[in-house]
Amino acid sequence: MKGAPILVVFFLMFLVASLLIPSPVFPGNFLSTLIGNMTGEHQKFVSAVFNGIFYGAILWLVFIAVSRKFEKEEK
Repeated sequence: MKGAPILVVFFLMFLVASLLIPSPVFPGNFLSTLIGNMTGEHQKFVSAVFNGIFYGAILWLVFIAVSRKFEKEEK
């Protein structure tokens, strides 16, 4: 998979940032609320995982699009 290290780095970066930020971050807080009955600490961790997946995937897709553009310009 092209850019897998980029995906992992951004996932971990947003996971850690979501855990360290004291206020809820969208969409993780929304999705973890939809899941239902969880304790506060579990909800915070699930929210951070959702944020890592969401924002990591968005930035990975941007990386893929930009790298394809540069590859086309080189040809």
